[in-house]
Amino acid sequence: MSLFDYKVSDLHELIHKKEVTVSDLVEESYKRIGQVEEKVQAFLTLDEERARATAKSLDEKMNSGDSRGLLFGMPIGVKDNIVTKGLRTTCASKILENFDPIYDATVVQKLQQAETVTIGKLNMDEFAMGSSNENSHYQKTRNPWNLERVPGGSSGGSAASVASGEVLFSLGSDTGGSIRQPASFCGVVGMKPTYGRVSRFGLVAFASSLDQIGPITRTVEDNAYLLQAISGLDPMDSTSANVDVPNFASALTGDIKGLKIAVPKEYLGEGVTEAVRQSVMNSLKVLESLGAVWEEVSLPHSKYALATYYLLSSSEASANLARFDGVRYGYRTQDAESLIELYKKTRAEGFGDEVKRRIMLGTFALSSGYYDAYYKKAQQARTLIKKDFEDVFENYDVIVGPTTPTPAFKIGENIDDPLTMYINDILTIPVNLAGVPGISIPCGFDAGLPLGLQIIGKHFDEATIYRVAHAFEQATDFHKQKPEL
Repeated sequence: MSLFDYKVSDLHELIHKKEVTVSDLVEESYKRIGQVEEKVQAFLTLDEERARATAKSLDEKMNSGDSRGLLFGMPIGVKDNIVTKGLRTTCASKILENFDPIYDATVVQKLQQAETVTIGKLNMDEFAMGSSNENSHYQKTRNPWNLERVPGGSSGGSAASVASGEVLFSLGSDTGGSIRQPASFCGVVGMKPTYGRVSRFGLVAFASSLDQIGPITRTVEDNAYLLQAISGLDPMDSTSANVDVPNFASALTGDIKGLKIAVPKEYLGEGVTEAVRQSVMNSLKVLESLGAVWEEVSLPHSKYALATYYLLSSSEASANLARFDGVRYGYRTQDAESLIELYKKTRAEGFGDEVKRRIMLGTFALSSGYYDAYYKKAQQARTLIKKDFEDVFENYDVIVGPTTPTPAFKIGENIDDPLTMYINDILTIPVNLAGVPGISIPCGFDAGLPLGLQIIGKHFDEATIYRVAHAFEQATDFHKQKPEL
């Protein structure tokens, strides 16, 4: 049995009993990567030398008799848009192919304080723009459940690495569903925390009012531990919220008697496959059997979420990505004869098609004469979408529905059809627009492909989401299924 079949709390106990060392865990991780990475292609950069040195020093600390934290010595993967000092960070883009950061993101510092071991950097859609991982400049990550299918995006490498047992857990980022959608496609647990719960300092910005770092794990319990470690106020991030970080693990009581669940009719409508709809209905029966009650509700402005999201996120991206100009760092064209030509050629050669598409859309939406018609209108729609959630949460504890309208699709199936690709995020996007937390947990299979249940909570109420997710997980065995690679 692999060490990665254990929960974090089990491994923590084994380390403290001296039955397992941190070096054992790290070697197990690289051994598994050696076995399956050629098929899955989740990692862009491995940090083997430093990881082994860190493991050795942590083993020496353990031998000194000190009591260590729960995440002590646990191997983790980090999405490649989270900067890591001295470890290449590319955002899966040619324009950052040689970027070697000189500082660590706040979440990376927090992982170091928790004494985890970074195994390497994980593949993604370029600058987090995509729903399939096919927009990476370097390689296409594959779904461990079916290597002909996408792992989802943009945190596809983060989800695939956990699902295939290469690392115990990983960090992803979620702008419109980029943690939850790949978690659903790969049959793992993915949490998008409340906007402001986790520092964005050191996360390469795509859309600053939507981006949020979060954990991808195999179990709800592990997810709660990892979110605990990375949460909290950060003076380096002006959007970081000054709210207390509760002990998320203490919420995992299994007791959801009397809990009120809202099920939006819009989330089970057009475009959602029968298998997905049925898996949600079966999940609601499980939650009912545990004492919860559910009712159908409406989130009437959800139908505007997709258009709202792509206008706002693309507008913010066009501003954020202006910093990549070939002057200070990153890729620079070789044959520019003027400064303007340097900008143009560097970006033309350095950015991929999807990134260019969104920059063009965002620049158009912000341009003179169109700003009021598009960007301002989208901000007004965003307010209405947020109000829908607030109205529902006055009477209900959580909102439940599918994470994605379909299971994972085939590689190449939608890559030439941006609109079909964008619709994959239709159920996750409203959560980012409202800034509320949401989790995806495994809830079924369709022809051998995992399906995800999305549980959405009130602002800064991740604890209730974890309580519901954990109760469901304990009553089912979907999280115990593993892909055969």
